[in-house]
Amino acid sequence: MPKATAVWLVENTSLTFEQIAEFCKLHPLEVRGIADGEVAAGIKGLDPITSGQLTREELERAAKDPNHHLRLAERKVKVPEIKRTKGPRYTPVSKRQDRPNAILWLLRNHPELKDAQIIRLIGTTKSTIAQIRDRTHWNAQTLTPIDPVSLGLSSQIDLDFEVARAAKDRPAALAEAGSTLLPAEETTAPEAAPSGQPFADMSKPKREEEAAIDVDSVFAKLKQLKRPADEDGDED
Repeated sequence: MPKATAVWLVENTSLTFEQIAEFCKLHPLEVRGIADGEVAAGIKGLDPITSGQLTREELERAAKDPNHHLRLAERKVKVPEIKRTKGPRYTPVSKRQDRPNAILWLLRNHPELKDAQIIRLIGTTKSTIAQIRDRTHWNAQTLTPIDPVSLGLSSQIDLDFEVARAAKDRPAALAEAGSTLLPAEETTAPEAAPSGQPFADMSKPKREEEAAIDVDSVFAKLKQLKRPADEDGDED
């Protein structure tokens, strides 16, 4: 019971969050949340000395040295390790009603996670994830996104591990999405320009010709207007 042990160590010792997190296999933020009362609410602390996890000498040694790593006490009776079976994570009955809120939080904050990863984290089903994603869940109107770590459905270490695994597939997906863009040779190729003027505007010569034509036509009209005036002056 790592969280129960962490609750007892936070309440009864002066160990650092890092020491407690390392010993209880939790994330330091989880331990900080326990100290703030945001995580493990209602969990009764478990004394690691009476349960045989730590000795009093080891606990005092760690309290004096913040860099000391706690070590488990040697067990007098060897208990075989229980191997975890493949499949979705088991969720207690009392916390199953919180799974839709945790699914909604994961879909909003970590859309890169696959359905199989969400199933491993909080022990849900693929159909439930699809219903919450499509807003067809029977309780979709009242769902609120809540961090599964704060709900106790998953540990911060497992969440970080799945997010890091999903991030590895992200660059490949971006590369496939950008395969429709034009090649760099076409987008960066310089435009043809007259020699000696690499940045010359190709439309500039045409504009000058048009301007010259307009000027000639204007002067021609002015000459036509002046001729009648000159003829009138000569007659006078």
